[in-house]
Amino acid sequence: MKPIEKLFVAMTCISMTACSSPTLEQRVDQLYDSMSRAERVVQLRSIYISALLTPDGKIDEAKCKELIPDGIGHISQFAMDLGMSPDEQRDRVAQLQKWLIENTPNHIPALVHEEALSGVNALDATVYPQQIGMACTWNTELAEKKARLSATALRAIGGTLALSPVVDVVRNPSFNRLEESYGEDGYLSAAMGVAFVNGMQHRGNLHEGVAACTKHFLGYGGGGDAPEKELMEDILLPHEAIIRLTGSQAVMTGYHAFNGTKCVANKWLQQDLLRGYVGFDGLLVSDYGSIPQVGDTLSPVDLCAAAMNAGNEVDFPHGDTYAHIPEALEKGLISEEALKKAVKRVLMLKARLGMLDNDALLYSDGHIEFDTEEERATSYLLAAQSIVLLKNDPVADSEEAILPLTAEKLSRLGSRVFLTGPNANSMWALAGDYTFQAMHYFWQNKEESPLHPKYVFLKDGMEQKMPKEGTLFYSRGCDWTEEPETVMEVGGDPRVAAQKTIDSRMVDSREPANWDEALQMARQCDVIVAAMGENVMLSGENRDRTKLSLPGRQEEYVNALVATGKPVILVVFGGRAQVISDLAKKCTAVLQAWYPGEEGGNAVADILFGNVSPSGKLCISYPAVELHEPVCYNYGLENDLRIAWPFGYGLSYTAFEYGEIRMDRQVETTAESFNLDIDVKNTGKVDADEVVQIYVSPTARESRLKPIQLQGFARVSLKAGEKQTVRFRLFPEQLGYFADGGWNIEPGHYMIKVAASSQDIRQEQEIVLTGKHHVKKLREHYLSEVVKR
Repeated sequence: MKPIEKLFVAMTCISMTACSSPTLEQRVDQLYDSMSRAERVVQLRSIYISALLTPDGKIDEAKCKELIPDGIGHISQFAMDLGMSPDEQRDRVAQLQKWLIENTPNHIPALVHEEALSGVNALDATVYPQQIGMACTWNTELAEKKARLSATALRAIGGTLALSPVVDVVRNPSFNRLEESYGEDGYLSAAMGVAFVNGMQHRGNLHEGVAACTKHFLGYGGGGDAPEKELMEDILLPHEAIIRLTGSQAVMTGYHAFNGTKCVANKWLQQDLLRGYVGFDGLLVSDYGSIPQVGDTLSPVDLCAAAMNAGNEVDFPHGDTYAHIPEALEKGLISEEALKKAVKRVLMLKARLGMLDNDALLYSDGHIEFDTEEERATSYLLAAQSIVLLKNDPVADSEEAILPLTAEKLSRLGSRVFLTGPNANSMWALAGDYTFQAMHYFWQNKEESPLHPKYVFLKDGMEQKMPKEGTLFYSRGCDWTEEPETVMEVGGDPRVAAQKTIDSRMVDSREPANWDEALQMARQCDVIVAAMGENVMLSGENRDRTKLSLPGRQEEYVNALVATGKPVILVVFGGRAQVISDLAKKCTAVLQAWYPGEEGGNAVADILFGNVSPSGKLCISYPAVELHEPVCYNYGLENDLRIAWPFGYGLSYTAFEYGEIRMDRQVETTAESFNLDIDVKNTGKVDADEVVQIYVSPTARESRLKPIQLQGFARVSLKAGEKQTVRFRLFPEQLGYFADGGWNIEPGHYMIKVAASSQDIRQEQEIVLTGKHHVKKLREHYLSEVVKR
C-alpha cells in the first residue's frame, strides 16, 4: 500500500471499534494531531516551484529534501514562474505533488496558486478583457462562464487556488490598479464578483473547480478611510456578498494601512469585521511581501507575531517571516491555539478541494489544450460587449452618425480609411496587467510572443473585417511616450525592487513612428481611426502616472489629425479613463476599448464596421478633468462639470423605448420581495443589446439613503423592432441602510427608477414601505434577480 493510501485508511477510522465516514472537520483534526510542529509551520509557508528545479527544468529531489523536507503549504504563481506549455506545467506540478505525497511525513499535497483575473496567468492561456472592461459588459452570465472556463484550465495544469478576483471599489480615477477592479460601484462590483466566484468554484463543486480568493481586504483601491456608512454599505459590499452568497474560500488583505495599522496586522479588520461580522470561515492570506512592511523597526519574529495575532494565516510568496513561528511560540509571542487555527484552515481548504482524498484531482491526465474555440469565442463576446461608445456624431452636411462604417457609408464618405496610433498594431493595446505577457514584461523584463495565445491586433481585425468597398492604410504616427511617465512606488509588491531604474519602464514598439509620413497619409484618406491610450508600462500595479491625459505627445498628434479636416474616430485603450474631453469635442466619434484581450482587434473592428452594435456601459464616472480624489455617481453628481460621461452610460447604433413600470405601490418592510416589470423595445433598424438599470433614491430629505444607488440590471438582446418584458425581483433590504451596527429597513416613501444610465432615467415610480422599522444584523438578499420569462 502506498504511503498516501495508508494515511487515508487511517484517517477514515475514527474509533477503535468502527469505521465510518468522518466529517471534514474530523479528518482535519486527526491529520493535525498527527503532524509535528515543523510540518504544521510549513503549511503556512510558500515557495516558488522554480526553486525546486534542476537546470533543465525538472523537479530536483535533492532540492526538495533540502528545502521542503516536511512538506510545503503553498506553491506561488507557478504558471507565471514556469512559463512552460500547459503539458509541461502540469508535469512539473505532478512531479512535485508525487514527491510531497511519497516523501513527507504526512503525505500532504501543496495548494498551487495562480492569478486568474483575465484568464489564467499562463503561457498559451486565453486572455479575456481586463476586469474594468468586464464590468462594462454588465453581463454576469458570460462573466461566470469565463471564470468557469478559466477554472477548468487552471485545474488541468495543477492549480487549486486562484488569487482572484479583485473586488476593490475604486473611486479615484487615477488609481494605478483601477483596471483590475469592477469600477466605482459596490453593487456592480458585488454582482460581477459573485459571478466570477460562482464560475471559478464551479458553484460549490470544489472537487472540480478552483478556490477563489477575493482581494484586497479592505479599501485598498480607496475607501479604507471612508465614513462608516460608505465603508459598510459600499466598500465592504462585494466581499460580504461574495462570501455569503458563494462561499468564497479565501481572502487576501491589502498592502495599505486601515485606521493606521497595516491590514495584514489589523486584528479588528480580520477578526472583528471579516470573521465576526461577515462570518467568513475560510483562509486569510497575505499579499506578496506585505508582512515585512508592517513596521520597519520590528524584528522578523515580531512581524510574524503581529500578522499571526491579527488573524493572517498564510505568508506569501516565500513564507520567510513565518519561518520564525517556532521562535515566536517559544517566546510566548503567539499561542499554540493561533497556530492550530491557521494550520487547520489550510488543511480544511485542501479537504474541501478534495486534495486529501484517495482519488484527488490534483491535475489532468493526457494532453491539455489551452485557448480552445469555446474560450476564444467567449473572449470575443466579452470584448465586444465591454467596448463603450462615448460619442457618435454625424459627419459634416449629414444627419447620419459616422459609425458604423458600413459599405454604404464608405461609398458616400470615401473608401480610404487611415488607421494610426501607438495602439493600432500592438499586443499592448490588448493585454492588461496580470496577464502572462504583461507580468513577464513588467516584473521580469521578458517580452513574450503575441502568438501564445494569438493576439488579434486592431490592424489585423480591420484588415479582415473591412468591407470590400473600403481600403485600409496604416502608419503608426506617434509612440506612446518619449520618456517614462510612471512613478516608482515605495512599498507594495517587493519584486519591483528588481527594477533598478525608471528607464526600464519603456515599451519597445519595434515599429517606427513617422509623424510626418502619417499626417501626409491622413490628408490623402477619407476617414481616420486613431488608436491611442496606455500600455503595460503606463497602467497597473506600481505604475502611477501623475496625470490622466493621453500619454506622451498623443493629444498633440490627435489634434494634428483633426486639423487635416478629415473625420477622426478616436479609440482609447488602457486601464482607466483618460481625460479626453477637449479632444472628444473635436473628434467625430469616440470608443473606449479598455484592454479588450486577445480578440480585441476583431471586437473593435466589428463595432467600427457595424457587424456588432456597441453595448458596453460605463462602470465608472468618466472624468472631464484631472481627478485625483474619490468620485462616485451615488454621491449625487448631476450637473457635475468634472464628469464627461456618467456611470452606466454607453451609446448604441439603435434606440430603445421603455414602457411604463408595473410594480406594487406598497410593500411591507418585512416582505420577502416584490416584482418590477418593464417593457423595452428596440425601435431602430439593427439588432442590439440594451442594459436596463434599476436605481433607488429617497424622496425625503431626511432619509439616510444615498441620493441614488444601483440596485439591479439586466442585459437584454433585442432584434430590430422587438419588444421584451423584463421582470426584476427586488427585496425591501435593497431600500435599507447601515446604522448602529445593523441593516435598517425603514417604512417610508422611495423612488424606483428604470434607466439607461445613472443620469438617463427613463421611468420612475414611487413605492411605499409600510410596517415597523426592521433591523437585521446582516442582509440576506444583496442582489436583485432577473426573472426568466
